Amino acid sequence: MSWNFDNSYARELEGLYAPWQLDPPEDPQLLAFNRALADRLGLPLGEASDDERARLLSGAALPPGAEPIALAYSGHQFGHFSPQLGDGRALLLGEVIAPDGQRFDLQLKGSGRTPFSRNGDGKLVLGPALREYLVSEAMAALGIRTTRALSVVTTGERVFRQGFHPGAVLLRVGASHLRVGSFEYAVAHHGAEQVRKLADYAIARHYPAAAEAPNPYLALLESVMDAQIALVASWMHVGFIHGVMNTDNVTISGETIDFGPCAFMDRYSAETVYSSIDEGGRYAYANQPNICRWNMARLGSALAPVIVEEDKDGIDAANALLGAFPSRYHAAWLAGMRRKLGLAGEQEGDLDLAAQLLMAMEGQQVDFTLFFRNLARVPDGGRQEIAAMFGDPARIAAWLDHWLERIATDEMPASKREAAMNAANPLYVSRNQKVEEALKAAEEGDMAPFEKLLDIVRNPFEERAGLYDYTLPAPAGSPAYVTYCGT
Repeated sequence: MSWNFDNSYARELEGLYAPWQLDPPEDPQLLAFNRALADRLGLPLGEASDDERARLLSGAALPPGAEPIALAYSGHQFGHFSPQLGDGRALLLGEVIAPDGQRFDLQLKGSGRTPFSRNGDGKLVLGPALREYLVSEAMAALGIRTTRALSVVTTGERVFRQGFHPGAVLLRVGASHLRVGSFEYAVAHHGAEQVRKLADYAIARHYPAAAEAPNPYLALLESVMDAQIALVASWMHVGFIHGVMNTDNVTISGETIDFGPCAFMDRYSAETVYSSIDEGGRYAYANQPNICRWNMARLGSALAPVIVEEDKDGIDAANALLGAFPSRYHAAWLAGMRRKLGLAGEQEGDLDLAAQLLMAMEGQQVDFTLFFRNLARVPDGGRQEIAAMFGDPARIAAWLDHWLERIATDEMPASKREAAMNAANPLYVSRNQKVEEALKAAEEGDMAPFEKLLDIVRNPFEERAGLYDYTLPAPAGSPAYVTYCGT
């Protein structure tokens, strides 16, 4: 049974991980299996029994070629530097080469204590495991770059998290698990030589064109910054709030990672926060672009020793690059907003048009997702439907006039606009109350609500009969939604 492992991180980056053996579960039971993803990776699991899959995907039996290691990294957590974090409840099994030649990490989450666990037990409970599976699949279906879940396996034990819950192991797949925090760890604990080695590895794995640049490490910073700009802009377009954008949760590849205190915003507010620990709103919806810039500055600081070694004026160039962040971000955000607003061409006032829409929505309890779906029907008589979404319909009236004038001068044919907007604006997202209903039922042994919701979010743009309830936010007056890290 070949898994086609080729474990370059373990082979090339000694000092940035600890070899480790996982804690195999005694009674692994397969609960969720991403067959399409397994086939994409070329894993030999198609004909395996559920018992065999459960053992191989939980660590009860190691796949041939796996070399478990716990990754070391630092991180700025809510702005404060923690010099040593690392995989406290995860183990990188290794890297598999898919049939098309692409390289993917396979990482177990919830596989037991590691040298980086500190006071934690290294375990994962079922709810957070299924949340990551569900939301990462929703993100992938929305076309947003993301790590994904290959499987969730229950372990047969009960894990204490403010009460006892079923234990689980999740197998996560990603382009890599390199983070901004990986570079912070390298510079803090090893110095410039290790930073260079890690940067060369990241360039070869993710941004090979940077190797040809006059200063490859400045080019790496630029590549990661552009990838993160594209990622965060895509979050903003669908109302996704990550909840914990610490530097140890910022990938070099530009993929979304860590689905603990995350949620899709229901009623629009720039200050929306769902994380129980984000009391100051550092990672609120509207702050995400600014935090992205801050995180890129931390990466720039970590890369500074090798940037300067290549070019004594490299810091000036890095600062200039970071200074260009706002214009690059606004360009990425506006490109997506044009698609959401049904605009094919570009006009000078488009940025103001998009910004004024959000200002009109503020404080009006307008459902973010449904607004854009309903907007597509306005030219054909759906204006009252939009107005009814606002506590004060006058707040949106002038903006609608402006938008109708703008689309009248756009190059997109009117006959194609509604379909184009529906292709850019999802109808189904992981509605918070539906996620909680599904996770509660799963803990009680009923996977049907989870499986139904998973099927819905995997096809987010096409309206289907009988799913109206899945398009709605929580009822007005419901308790404020709160998410937790799940650790």
